Formats: sequence, C-alpha cells, structure tokens
Amino acid sequence: MAAETATLSLRKAIAAPDGFADVCNRYDWACAAGSKGQVRGKALLSLAREVNNAINHQYRQVTDRSQYGTEEVWALPTSSRGGDCEDFVLAKKHTLIEAGVAPGRLLIATVLDRRRALHAVLVLRTEEGDFVLDNLNNRVKGWQETGYSFLRMQNPDAPHRWNAVFKGGMFDRART
Repeated sequence: MAAETATLSLRKAIAAPDGFADVCNRYDWACAAGSKGQVRGKALLSLAREVNNAINHQYRQVTDRSQYGTEEVWALPTSSRGGDCEDFVLAKKHTLIEAGVAPGRLLIATVLDRRRALHAVLVLRTEEGDFVLDNLNNRVKGWQETGYSFLRMQNPDAPHRWNAVFKGGMFDRART
C-alpha cells in the first residue's frame, strides 16, 4: 500500500461537526495534541483492537434524541443508557490516551457510512497508515477498507480544529 494512500490527507480548514463545539472545554483530552506516547508499533494496533471491541460491547447504542431529547450531543456514553457513535468515539479516545497512546495519533472523523448516513469514527494514525475504530464493526480496519466517505477529521497538530478530507467511498468512485 502506498504511503500516500495509507494516511488520510487533510484539505482546507472546515467547521467542526454539529455538537462538537464544547467538547474541548468539557474533555481537554479530546483536543490534546502531541506525539509522545508509551504505546507504539504492533502493541498499538493490538491495544486499539482490544479497546474497540471492549467499548463496543460495554455500551448499547442509543440515539441522542432518546437519551437527551435533542438531536446532537457529544458526551461520554452513560453506563445506564449507552450512547451513539460520537459517544463511543470519545470513550475509545479517552481509554486509549489513558493507556498511553499519544493523543496526536487519535483523530475523530465524520464520515458517510455505506448507506450514506452521517457517522463518527476514531482514526488511529500509525506508521503503517490510518486505521478506523468503529462502533458498527468490532474489527479495526484500514480506512480504505471501510467503504466510508471521509468528510472531515480533527487536525493532528491542533485537534480543536477540523479539516476537510473528502476521501474514500463516493469520493473515490467519482474519480473513476
């Protein structure tokens, strides 16, 4: 796999997704930058697989409308009710940072899933490329394997900022 296709490249700055506005204030770790972490190499991907699977099984899926009475709330999943895709992403990011993964390797992204529904995933940036932790799949996959259309992603150098991506899924099909 070519290095340039293994990693999602960022385009111009873009607004954060709906509901993300106060995430950095409530959870400082969600917007932490930095490349220093104790977990690297094969251990990094192994840990990501464990965390993805554990979080996916720990919480149940529940919509923000059902849980909070509004369309879009980014918060950690609750033990009693669960959460939606953004909540799972935050739980995974927090757990991995606590386990020693450098925050700059963990980027929240919004995508269109295979049904073209808006969805959030966690992108793990490794030396081998970008991998996706997803509450809809227990298997951690390379971003190209997901079939998702990547819309925007946190900037690894300034995670409180977001950049357009426009890669994968329908974006790649449009070029062929």
